[in-house]
Amino acid sequence: MTDNTAILTTRDGAVGTITINRPDTLNALNIPTLLELERALTELEADDGVHVIVVTGAGERAFVAGGDIADLDSRQGLAHYLDFAEVIHRVFRRFETCDKPTVAAVNGWALGGGTELLLSLDVRIAAETAKFGLPEINLGLFPGAGGTQRILRQIPSCRARELVFTGDQFTAAEAVAWGLINRAVPKADLMAEAMATATKIAAKSPLILKMIKRTLRHGAEMPLGAALAYEQAMIGLVLDTEDSHEGCRAFLEKRKAAFTGR
Repeated sequence: MTDNTAILTTRDGAVGTITINRPDTLNALNIPTLLELERALTELEADDGVHVIVVTGAGERAFVAGGDIADLDSRQGLAHYLDFAEVIHRVFRRFETCDKPTVAAVNGWALGGGTELLLSLDVRIAAETAKFGLPEINLGLFPGAGGTQRILRQIPSCRARELVFTGDQFTAAEAVAWGLINRAVPKADLMAEAMATATKIAAKSPLILKMIKRTLRHGAEMPLGAALAYEQAMIGLVLDTEDSHEGCRAFLEKRKAAFTGR
């Protein structure tokens, strides 16, 4: 599949993997890298044979260690808003709204934009040695790629505010305890664990996974009453699919379901 300078994509069965491939810069994100990342996501989204997407970083040290600080220092407000910020917000939102489940395999530092990318992905597995943080305050900045908004919605408000105010780094064990990641595993086992999780999800109906993701995403942005009504409508649509009835019949017949995505 795609083999570009900054982004690599591969496929193993129904699992596509995106690797951010700038290990010499700790996989820092700049505009060319973000645009390649967006193209890789578009390619895997369009591939009907890919049901789940894994995202990881190249090298031993970093998942994504943030943005290019020298580049940020060269920017002024309006140009930044219309240029880099526009691109990174769009790309991270694309991952967040992707109809295919995503799995993060955090192999090392996930700082600044690395943590912000993580916040846009569905299932998160990290090496026990991984480190996280939103250190922008130490540069006289604050997280500007969705970090302030997503972290408030994913962990307790007081914890989120402390992390953003102090810029302190935190460990994989702490991230698990706060519910920010699913689990931490020995680094040597990271990709095997991420692929096993992705493969398990990929065995489900891709159509129902798509509808679940939409239900979760849109429902989270609604008041509870509206979200429950939306869920009620979506489960009705699910019962119009072939896969829902195949799953029920397979259960009754004590066999493995053969999902087709219809």
